[in-house]
Amino acid sequence: MRRLLFLRMLLRRRACACPLVLLLALLCLCYQTLKVDRNQDQTRSESQEVLIETRRLISALEDLQEETQARSSQHRRRQAVVLVGRHRLSDPEVGLHQRVLRQMDYEVHVTRFAETSSFLRTQQGAGGWSLLLCLSSSERSCLRRVSFSHLQQRQMVNLLPELMEAFADAGGGLCHFYSRLTEPDIPMKPQSCGSSNQKPPFPPQHSDHAPSPGHAPLVAMVNVFVLVTSVRPLTSFLHEAGVVRTSENAAGQQTQIRTFLLQQLGGASSQQAWVHIQTVVGAVLRASTNQEQEAGGRCLLCFQLLTFTLMFSGSTTPVVVQVDTAVAPLRDASFSGAITRDLVLEDSLRFLLPLPTQLSSETLRRQYGGCRGTRSSCLSQDEFLLLLRFHQQLRTPSAFHLLHPPSSSSSAPLSLSSLLLRISRHYELQRSSREANEPANQQSASWQPEGSCVDPHLRQIYTDPPLTLTPPFSPALKEYRAEVPFDTVTVRIRPEPVSAACVVHLDNHRGPRTANFPVGLGNSRISILVTDAAGPRPVVMTIYTVHVYRESRPSLPMFGDHVTCSFLQDCGLPVQPGVSCGLRPHASSQSPVRPCSSAHVPGRWVVPCLSCSDNRTCDWREVAWQPDGCYHPLVERPLLQDCMTDRKVLFIGDSTNRGMMYFLMERVNSSLEDWGKAHDTLVYQNLNQGRTQVSYSYYPQFWLEKNQRPTFREALLQLLNRSGPLENSNQTVLVVGGVQWLNIDHLRTVQEVLGRESLSEVLVVVKSLGMGFHLPVDGIRSLSLIEIQNLFRENGDIISTAKRLGYQVIDTFSITMGRYKEFLQGRCACHFHEVEKRRSSNPPDHVASTRRKTRAGPGPGSRSTVLDTEQEVGPNTPTYHVRGAVNQVYSEILLSRLCPENR
Repeated sequence: MRRLLFLRMLLRRRACACPLVLLLALLCLCYQTLKVDRNQDQTRSESQEVLIETRRLISALEDLQEETQARSSQHRRRQAVVLVGRHRLSDPEVGLHQRVLRQMDYEVHVTRFAETSSFLRTQQGAGGWSLLLCLSSSERSCLRRVSFSHLQQRQMVNLLPELMEAFADAGGGLCHFYSRLTEPDIPMKPQSCGSSNQKPPFPPQHSDHAPSPGHAPLVAMVNVFVLVTSVRPLTSFLHEAGVVRTSENAAGQQTQIRTFLLQQLGGASSQQAWVHIQTVVGAVLRASTNQEQEAGGRCLLCFQLLTFTLMFSGSTTPVVVQVDTAVAPLRDASFSGAITRDLVLEDSLRFLLPLPTQLSSETLRRQYGGCRGTRSSCLSQDEFLLLLRFHQQLRTPSAFHLLHPPSSSSSAPLSLSSLLLRISRHYELQRSSREANEPANQQSASWQPEGSCVDPHLRQIYTDPPLTLTPPFSPALKEYRAEVPFDTVTVRIRPEPVSAACVVHLDNHRGPRTANFPVGLGNSRISILVTDAAGPRPVVMTIYTVHVYRESRPSLPMFGDHVTCSFLQDCGLPVQPGVSCGLRPHASSQSPVRPCSSAHVPGRWVVPCLSCSDNRTCDWREVAWQPDGCYHPLVERPLLQDCMTDRKVLFIGDSTNRGMMYFLMERVNSSLEDWGKAHDTLVYQNLNQGRTQVSYSYYPQFWLEKNQRPTFREALLQLLNRSGPLENSNQTVLVVGGVQWLNIDHLRTVQEVLGRESLSEVLVVVKSLGMGFHLPVDGIRSLSLIEIQNLFRENGDIISTAKRLGYQVIDTFSITMGRYKEFLQGRCACHFHEVEKRRSSNPPDHVASTRRKTRAGPGPGSRSTVLDTEQEVGPNTPTYHVRGAVNQVYSEILLSRLCPENR
């Protein structure tokens, strides 16, 4: 084209009108054209020859791979050693390595450090270990004890000394190579290496690149994960997933890097940014390693995972601000870092470990004669193993994309590096051809995996705090148990599915994917549903269950001298700011001699301790509620049955009110034979040999729409009608209240309805407000400390109003606030009772003293909820028991008001 333009210029000039000049120009043009055509034919011939030889090489590698796999399948199990350092054996990262390695038929040996591993010391020969994984806190131990230059051909280690030396504290790196950079324009901060670098600040925006129309400049911190499989020659891969922090999401979020760039920048600019990421990371890797030698004196199959933190400040070219020699989790409290770490680690192991780790000299000699290679390029056995490994990595579907050598590199003299480049170009051409033949909608669909949930299993269950699951997590196992100490009141859980096409929900098919769960005393259950959301309605495919057992408060039995301590509120939740919290020496050690005249007498908890300054020295089994200056009598069962004869007790309220009802039923009957989590109206007529009736109405019905919920007046009238006929005396008892819905308007409604129904003389007992909704739990309201303090003041108004109306009041707020951590099952953390099923011919031995106590009932360690168990129960008859020490205290106060000593 340039020659034709030159000829036209000559023809246009007047000075070139001479026929001789034109002839010379034509001769020159013909000569140049013939020469170029000859060169092009020669280049085309050479290219065809290179293409044919590359195909022959790949065909030979495929044949060799099949033979190597056939030979390796006959070998015994490979041995893997995992050095965990300071990691706990229950850490998800440790469990992940063990699980994946066992799935890949490795025998796994776990130990702390290389110095303490007897297996590493004794198994150095041909029958020794094949894989050594050094987790982050054991890297120094590996570098000290492992001789990387003397490893056998089949042995793999997840460290590359060259990269550790360049980047890590353990290798003395700290970017010392930065001063020797031959590419001065590499966008990298000189302090980017080692742990001494602080958390990179969020980037300011100073754009030198015009964003695509409709897109803002890119300002973000992006963590990308690079797998280096060889240093000389350099081969590396970039994982498709990354963690992105933006101004809108400072905690960070796992995402597909190219998807994120496409959303932020649009088509052309996103592709440019993707290329710049690869260019910048590749330049840093080249600069940090010595490229002068291509072989010898190094670990052949060692590999290293690196985390590059890239900063975008409005440009499509990032700056490297941090390099970690591991998969670095997020520094913020988030599951995203741990989930991404485990994803990348598992993908790396599955990407690397199926590969052949040993070649037979016999095989190479038979296939390639004395010179293994192409075009007279002789390769050593180690070099051919690198070629075979690289070839299999490129043809294996994975989340890793080739980073180096880039397929766009210029050709070089024939060598191992050039052969690697040929193989990468071959697969790049295949990929480009495949994408060109795909419809556009299929290409876009590949960004977001969709379809049916074909593999409905979990990859991992992430929890905060970390739970030690028994048995250890495995996708095939569906049920687990874990224990947590008393002070652990919530567990945040995030299950991660194997397939992105599966959707995980907690508790039910509409539940959240990640949630805080309150952990009550004793057993709690968390259900994890793996669903297929491809259809119009999600279909539950698999259910995992985690049973969490929370221990009781640590208790020290009293065998000798002790002091009596008391407390009203816990220092972890100061409901009354002006009142002391925690244990204090109890002012009076003498037992009160007179019964309390009302249910709402102020009081406090008392407990025997060795020292009031340390709650770990207390015998919490003997903790009891002590009213000021009096006691609530404990009603024995014969007196209780006589007192409850021909009486009707009506309960209206929520589940906390229902817990008091079931406690009363068990105390009267000596056993509880009927129970359910009722959310409607119930009537029990089989109590006390049919002489006592108990009825219950659930209020408020919060699960209904507001315009469909019955009002308190309607619910109360329905309960009265269902329980009738009712006597206008204290033979009829109305117990009203709940955890936090009650207010003084409800009390006025009670007075109005009872007066209109001619029941103004019935005994009304008000259960006041109580602790609950104080934990940050997903899906329900959560009260702040100020809101709880305001609620306590509102509780005082309810008590005052109830007293003015002549009602009995049980101040459950004061009773529950000091022991708010002792809630049982339930998301509201407001249930201080639980009904457990029993099937036995011998109910528990409930024993209680008839002496006057300084408490309303027995302590939480005493088994005295039911006083008399002479009633026979058949061996196959299911019975139930109401447990919960706090519920027992205010329920016994209720019984003492129903059956006072002077009645």
